[in-house]
Amino acid sequence: MTPESIMTLGRQALELTIMVSAPLLVTALGIGLLISIFQAATQINEMTLSFIPKLIGMVLVLIVSGPWMIGLMVDYIRRLFTSIPGMVG
Repeated sequence: MTPESIMTLGRQALELTIMVSAPLLVTALGIGLLISIFQAATQINEMTLSFIPKLIGMVLVLIVSGPWMIGLMVDYIRRLFTSIPGMVG
């Protein structure tokens, strides 16, 4: 097992983490921005106002993109497990 192969595995793991978490993070960011604009326009300063819309939005995004996320993770884990004999020997 060379340092290059370890760095490649780490890079692939980080790329997978970013790809899997991006839809949820972008959704939370977008909804939070919309709620902040609404609060600024109406001068409502309620901190808990954004929790329910963010929660609903993230659940919907998870329902829509969940199979894609699981597919990416399963493919990565399969590639990782099949490459173990080559890394050891």
